[in-house]
Amino acid sequence: MANYAIITDLNRCTGCLACTVACKAINGVDVGQFWIKTLRVGPNPTEGGSGNYPDVEMYFLPVQCQHCENPECVKVCPTEASHIREDGTIQIDKSKCIGCRFCAMACPYGVRYLNEEERVVEKCTLCEQRIAQGELPQCVAQCGARARFFGDLDEGVDNFEAPAHPDSPGCQYDEMTQTRVKLKDYVEEYTEDDIHHLTEAGNEPKLMYLLREGRKWRG
Repeated sequence: MANYAIITDLNRCTGCLACTVACKAINGVDVGQFWIKTLRVGPNPTEGGSGNYPDVEMYFLPVQCQHCENPECVKVCPTEASHIREDGTIQIDKSKCIGCRFCAMACPYGVRYLNEEERVVEKCTLCEQRIAQGELPQCVAQCGARARFFGDLDEGVDNFEAPAHPDSPGCQYDEMTQTRVKLKDYVEEYTEDDIHHLTEAGNEPKLMYLLREGRKWRG
């Protein structure tokens, strides 16, 4: 069985909101609601700097369902609408959801909301309709900065994939000899210490973020 997740290279992310918009478009997310929220962290003074521009740093942080290993939302759901699928993703069976919002209250990341029209809870599905067909989640496919990579944790983070870009090794603009690139072959060098998760609350979030020490995106 697979164990799907996404890793985002925050040193590459430009905060363009392409992931947020692409997600809303393909999943029909309600106006005013988001399955991915792109947050700006900073600007903060750099260590040893003057405290004023340009001695500041900041980065952008896309936040969505973390498809946790030990999800609180699944534990508190009284109807088992929230469940762990065989591919490791957390899904909501709308036919079972009663809109009680226990799951939304239990989620430590605030990424669930009530669809007022359908009276069911919604959130990021990791584009289950696409990954079931062997495609990439839409937020990964539409990331112009190639900051987002999707893959199976059981195969290792190094092998997570994103769409190939004309400047990718072995890829020619006129004849795309590659359709995807791997994280290890495309992004700037990183170590295990550069891989981070959102705050741990006993739920073991699976989505990851690459942020290299002292190399945050400069404003």
